[in-house]
Amino acid sequence: MDPFENLTADRPTFVTHLECGATGEHHEADRLHGLSNAGKPLLVRYDLDAVSAAIDKETLAARPPDMWRYREFLPVRAAEHIVSLGETMTPLIHLRSEEARLRTPSIVVKDESRLPTASFKARGLGMGVTMAHELGVQRVAMPTNGNAGAALAAYGSRVDMEVYVFCPADTPEVNVREIAMLGARVWRVNGLINDCGKIVAAGKDEMGWFDFSTLKEPYRIEGKKTMGLELAEQMNWDLPDVIFYPTGGGTGIIGMWKAFNELEAMGWITRKPRLVAVQSEGCAPIVKAYHDGKDHAELWKDAATVAAGIRVPAAIGDFLILEAVRKSGGFAIAVSESAIERAQATAAARDGVMTSPEGAATLAGLERALEEGLVDRNERMLLFNCGHGLKYPMPPSDQALDHTAPIDFATLAAAAHPLDL
Repeated sequence: MDPFENLTADRPTFVTHLECGATGEHHEADRLHGLSNAGKPLLVRYDLDAVSAAIDKETLAARPPDMWRYREFLPVRAAEHIVSLGETMTPLIHLRSEEARLRTPSIVVKDESRLPTASFKARGLGMGVTMAHELGVQRVAMPTNGNAGAALAAYGSRVDMEVYVFCPADTPEVNVREIAMLGARVWRVNGLINDCGKIVAAGKDEMGWFDFSTLKEPYRIEGKKTMGLELAEQMNWDLPDVIFYPTGGGTGIIGMWKAFNELEAMGWITRKPRLVAVQSEGCAPIVKAYHDGKDHAELWKDAATVAAGIRVPAAIGDFLILEAVRKSGGFAIAVSESAIERAQATAAARDGVMTSPEGAATLAGLERALEEGLVDRNERMLLFNCGHGLKYPMPPSDQALDHTAPIDFATLAAAAHPLDL
């Protein structure tokens, strides 16, 4: 097997048009687009009958295990335009200790921290930059809470794009430095991500950059869609009962729902999972809109959470997130900051999985959903960990020993366990 086959082989593509997610209005494919004429996100549409005729499960299984194995399901036309950093398939990991503690037989984490730049943003930005490259874009800008900016910087550097990134002043330091080291121009802004987005929008004409804000271009969804395609394939086309997903801008939940609908239309799956949007109580506009029965969320004031990636006070794709949650039979749930921190520590110390705070929110969300009877303990639960815990501040560990003095080994076993600190 040629490990680069997915990146070099000529394969057919089946994009027919782009469609406004709100009005259904068609936009021409193979042209540069931002939002639709209605100011809403655009969705890429395919000739799924032609996809079915061109690819089958057996052919797919024989390909190298990376994101680009799904080329027939993706929008890029020419292999030469693919911008890749090695987007491997990410593992599924049982949380055995949590299964025992919560008395449920199947809690599985899909660990997206194994991707380039150590987060699931690699999927969306890898695809977004690929399509920008194919369509001739040379200068881009985005607001970010950290990981998306790092991914845009990394993929942009591969094709010599000018990348401008604006992030809230309290973005984790490692994220800001990572963005800079990967070649982007980066600024801290005294506000939230929506304030950073206003700077990107204001500079669009003067700077001539393409706005890479979440859902303001159509292709990040297609990259995130591969999470759903990959999960279905990994589970032998028998998806879990419930997926808990950390939700900020919501590209991933929208992309996965799109993937499941496309696979169902092709006859590759016969049932779809319930989707659960998980947010922090410190920033929960989608949860509020869900419980209020609304299609759009209100701006969340004074947004604050340790899970920076889901601190999104307003999401332009709010109606698409809520549609996916409701049509799947799922729900939206908010968890406390203390629950997020406890879940992160527990997953690491008991199951060896270093989740990001956003990923930990899904475990906290599952626990709360079990307590409230929103899910059955015998259902198969899937949690998305969207980034590596090493990219965030961690609790101090200051115990020390003096090797020149006698060591009382009996006291070592009595030392506090990390979960007790």
